[in-house]
Formats: sequence, C-alpha cells, structure tokens
Amino acid sequence: MAGRHLAKALASVSLSVTLASATVRPSSCPNILASWTPFSSREFPLNVIMSGSKGAAEKPHKKARTSPCPGSQVQRSQVPTEKVSWQVEWREYGPVEYTARSVLAGPLWADPQVENGRPRNPTGHTGLVGRGLLGRWGPNHAADPILTRWKRDSKGSKVTHPVSGKDILQFAAIQRKDCGEWAIPGGMVDPGEKISTTLKREFGEEAMNSLQKSRAEMQELEKQLHKLFSQEHFVVYKGHVDDPRNTDNAWMETEAVNYHDETGEIMDHLPLEAGDDAKKVKWVDINDKLELYASHSQFIQLVAEKRGAHWSEDLYPESQG
Repeated sequence: MAGRHLAKALASVSLSVTLASATVRPSSCPNILASWTPFSSREFPLNVIMSGSKGAAEKPHKKARTSPCPGSQVQRSQVPTEKVSWQVEWREYGPVEYTARSVLAGPLWADPQVENGRPRNPTGHTGLVGRGLLGRWGPNHAADPILTRWKRDSKGSKVTHPVSGKDILQFAAIQRKDCGEWAIPGGMVDPGEKISTTLKREFGEEAMNSLQKSRAEMQELEKQLHKLFSQEHFVVYKGHVDDPRNTDNAWMETEAVNYHDETGEIMDHLPLEAGDDAKKVKWVDINDKLELYASHSQFIQLVAEKRGAHWSEDLYPESQG
C-alpha cells in the first residue's frame, strides 16, 4: 500500500500495483466470475457454506488459472478443470516459472526459508510456479473488513425488497484505481500484526483516506474508527481464496470479518472518503448482481445470509409471475 513497505503493497488482496520490471505493464483485473471453494470458517460449517453458494465446487480456483498474471504479460500454462487436483496424475504438466523482479528485490522477511522444496498450493495446479506477484512463498495473509448497515428511507425505516420481502443490507465498498472493480477495502497483514489492527488500518486508509489526514484529523478519525470496530462482528470466512495472483507455490489467504451497525447511528454519519489506491468509496446495496474483485462476492453473500438480508430474486420465482 502507498507509504508502506514494498512486500505489503505487492501482495495486497484488494489493491495490486504496477511493477517496475521491464516485462511488466499495467493490466486490467480479470473479469471472471469464479466458483469458490472455502477451506475453513469460524462461523459457518463447510457444508453450510457449500450449500449456500451456487456451484461452489464446480471449477476450483478459476481466477488463479487466468492469464496474463495481473500486472504483467506472463501467460500461464493451461490447466483443465479435471487436472487441477494434485491427486490427478499429470506427468505432462509444465507450468511457467515466474517471480516478479520487484518481488525478488523485496525485503528478506518476505522470502522465508522453505524446507523440502517449495510449498504447494492446497487447491491444485494453477499453470504458474514461483511467487508471481506475491511477496511470500506459501500463504500470503490478508484481512477484509466488511462494514454493513441497513438501507433506510427518508423517514429512517428499513427498505424492504419488493420480491424477496427481506430488508436490504448495504456495505462500504471501494472502487480500485487499477482496474475499476469494486471490492472490500482490505489489505495485507504486516509481519507480527494482529488481524484486528489490520482490519481497522486498511479500512481507514482505503475508505476514510487516513493517510492524508493531519494529526488533529487523525485523532478524531481514530475515535470514529474505534467506535466502528467496537460494533458487533463475526468472522465470515478464514482460509484460502481464489485470487488471480495465486501460483502453485504462493497463494492468498484471508480473514473476512463483518462489523454491523444495527441502528445505523454510527455508520449513517461515517465520513467516507476514498484514499490510498481507492478511486471511489460508497455504500452499495447487497444482492446477487454484484460483480466484485476476487472472491469478495462470496464473502458478501455469506454476510447477507447470516443477517437474513435480501440476496437474490431468483429464490422467489412465484413472485415474478
């Protein structure tokens, strides 16, 4: 992220950067709606998540098999869906080797010693070996704060969806500068940093422009952030995520946490302001038509289901006749 160490910026789950390598150029984010296979969750048993997401296990880590690798011209070797699993014998597999020059030039802490060879992506083949754009071998840890409130009318009453009959939930979303996709304002966990600290810091930088505040403004902002992150919350998901930067040897793992303001007293007056690498920030209505970066749509769906909020009109076909 801007103003922070290089490895964090390179591996950001929400905001990727333009690399300094001669073989690298800016690239738009892959616009692919991928199925999603969560590996663990503190609040949702695996079978509950799988049943609540359409086609969750049909095409494992689809975004992690797209080309070119974000921010570069590097093409992965093609990996058919039936060949993704490590359990499938594939003697002809010939992945492309790629680790960005900027990653190689990063600090030593981003390249830990690996015993018995390189770590292996738990989801399967991606068509690319090396670290790609990611700072660490193996898991690269991120945190995604999902701040939600109920959509309300001019009288302060909750707005109900006309088809589902359920209340409409909103979340604070940022639009990425690099590719224009909307996303959760998250980022990488610094070495030795607590997840709770990362969640608050990333939201402040991306959705409240904290990096550009004066000392006096920061003191007031800290009070607001403390109120926000003292709200009721739960862990939506924790584990491996499908990300276009994943390789066979380096991948993204995240912890997504939902902070919800039931009354709206705090978040209705939240001074949202795009900052750092975010182009825009706004409250977005939650529904199944959202197309978000990486696996963010699936996280948002889990929040809607947990809160009993509106998600899809398709669940109520009798109301469309």
